[in-house]
Amino acid sequence: MADVEFSVIVCSADPEKFARVSAGYSRLLAGCAFEIVGIHDAASLAEGYTRGAAAAAGRLLILSHDDVEVLTPDFAERVRRHLATFDLIGIAGTTRLVGAGWADAGDPYRFSLVTTPMGAPGTLRTKVTGGGGLVVPDVQALDGAFWAMKRDVAATVGFDAATFDGFHLYDLDFTFRAALAGRRLAVCRDLVVIHDSLGSYDDDWRRYKARFERKFADRLAAKGTPRIVARVAAELDSRDEVLAFCEPTRLAATIERLDHALHAGMASIAGP
Repeated sequence: MADVEFSVIVCSADPEKFARVSAGYSRLLAGCAFEIVGIHDAASLAEGYTRGAAAAAGRLLILSHDDVEVLTPDFAERVRRHLATFDLIGIAGTTRLVGAGWADAGDPYRFSLVTTPMGAPGTLRTKVTGGGGLVVPDVQALDGAFWAMKRDVAATVGFDAATFDGFHLYDLDFTFRAALAGRRLAVCRDLVVIHDSLGSYDDDWRRYKARFERKFADRLAAKGTPRIVARVAAELDSRDEVLAFCEPTRLAATIERLDHALHAGMASIAGP
């Protein structure tokens, strides 16, 4: 396909999830030159994304889990604008990586805007962490639920499918190496994403944690004592309520409140 702007790469072994996430991105990218690249037999996410990136024709790549739903109506324009400044963006990450958990350094280094289904059916929980701005530069590592990047980032940084041959830590490995190579990473909290997962930190995750921390033992920042204090969590009843809560002007005001809370050492702020 000639002149493709966006390639959306999704590793999924679940036909229903793949159909749902593909339909979502197709709506968001209507009017753009785009393609959906599905990898349905990935041995690992690193291996699957390697194949997906090699097959993709787009100038801009979107790497997405199959349980993600993006709500931002002007998604394509926001991604274009961010990737004019940055090389690789996500919705959660840190400016100081101290280990295999991207949030482990605490505040003032961790930043996110993530919505997850919680509690009663239909209830959504939107959580904002970290002060700063809507767009946070100088990021060292990103969570892998959703990324967008310039095509050459995937080609030159590459995935370590030998070390991360499962479904954990491929994301911190890839994004941290991108940052170490001088690529510009950012957390973009003007992209509103529902992620239908709370993560899994089981024995398998701990095995890859050990691999990650051995690999980067001489590159990680000192751990210190994390301060995890600045966050807002809102229980919302619909996607429209999530979008209203995350409207950029309103969200910027919420983040300003987080800055004040961080400086005051408060544990949380009630929302919305």
